[in-house]
Amino acid sequence: MLKSKKLFLLDMDGTIYEGGRLFNCVNEFLSHIEETGGKYIFITNNSSRSVKDYVIKLSNMGVKVTEDNFFTSSQATALYLNDRYKNKKIYCMGTRSMIAEMEKYGVNIVTEPDEDTDCIVVGYDTELTYKKLWDVSYLLQTKKDIPYIATNPDRGCPTEFGLVPDCFAMCEAINYAAKRRPLYIGKPDGFMIDYCVERSPFTKEQTVVIGDRLYTDIASGVNAGVDTICVLSGESRLEDIEKSEIKPTYVYKDIKEILKDLQE
Repeated sequence: MLKSKKLFLLDMDGTIYEGGRLFNCVNEFLSHIEETGGKYIFITNNSSRSVKDYVIKLSNMGVKVTEDNFFTSSQATALYLNDRYKNKKIYCMGTRSMIAEMEKYGVNIVTEPDEDTDCIVVGYDTELTYKKLWDVSYLLQTKKDIPYIATNPDRGCPTEFGLVPDCFAMCEAINYAAKRRPLYIGKPDGFMIDYCVERSPFTKEQTVVIGDRLYTDIASGVNAGVDTICVLSGESRLEDIEKSEIKPTYVYKDIKEILKDLQE
């Protein structure tokens, strides 16, 4: 069944690399997809980087990619904001790269709160300052009904030494003060999967989501109605899968093992 797949939607952190280290056989795996008439798209919840930044990062790691090979939670959030809050004033707690990505889509971003602010969007902010936490808390408590959006519900971002706080953790700090949680846009919602499938020549039956996290990567595939592969090269372990209500279609040690099966 895996050999019938043509559209491969891949997570990045913990799936194809860890920190600055590319996992074994990633380039061979991507080449195999293209050589057999398929397509791969990296779908990431990490909103700290723009697509342009990701192209540079992967290119520096020796992976040949273009902007068409990516769909991020920042892009998904920008589409959501344009659909519901077009031309509204959006306060953004995020990196400069995230803000640039939002503005590329025409979102009206501001970084100073005022009484005319119409909406709040929060991302995985690796440039976080206390003032940003202050600003979001201020807006949530002085404008009680203001829409509050976040790019992704990841609790921690993997590094070479372990996890660091991701978007969900930052939003929980805000919730402790302001008693509000955001609407999360990225995985596990199935929107990112549906968007990629609809803009490809392939069907959902020909699509597979590959990732290392059950509650985001695998859940997004389940919610979108496509097959999934959980790799054990990142956050999830076999015991996590056994205990979880979220079950992947396939489990593999890593990308190298998937490639081996595809080539047989």
